[in-house]
Amino acid sequence: MPVILVRHTAVAVEPGVCYGASEVPLADDFPAAAERVRRLLLPPPRARIISSPSQRCLRLARVLANGADLTPDPRLLELTFGAWEGRHWDDLPRAEVDAWSADFVNRAPPGGESFSQLAARAEDCITDLISHHSGESLVLVTHAGVIRALLASRSELPLRDAFSISVEFGGIYPLVP
Repeated sequence: MPVILVRHTAVAVEPGVCYGASEVPLADDFPAAAERVRRLLLPPPRARIISSPSQRCLRLARVLANGADLTPDPRLLELTFGAWEGRHWDDLPRAEVDAWSADFVNRAPPGGESFSQLAARAEDCITDLISHHSGESLVLVTHAGVIRALLASRSELPLRDAFSISVEFGGIYPLVP
């Protein structure tokens, strides 16, 4: 049973803004970018499409589903930055950012979640989906943080090094369950 991770297409967010789980608009090239992903992916005709409930993921998932059912799953959301969401990184309290950066795997921003918490919910999601949909092809439309966490664990890369994995907007990443 193939499991394929797909990152949403590019967003229209000012550089330097912390947006994690926030709703943000897609870039103006969404229609062409989504079509490119669809052509590259060519999901199996009976693939189950599961998406982060974020609009930037759902819009791409709808293109990939091509009218078929798709299922939103909140476990596929991006890292929640809590009180930092929507703010410029340069405007955040330097001591808080430095403390989080020193151990983002285990520390959470104020009101947010740690990267290990994201990884745990992503793993829970994969385990659950595979057990409930054995024999089906799964296409999961999600975010870079989720993709990095899932790929890191399967390549025995420590979570602290997960950001060394390049995850492009509109990228397609087969997952070895």
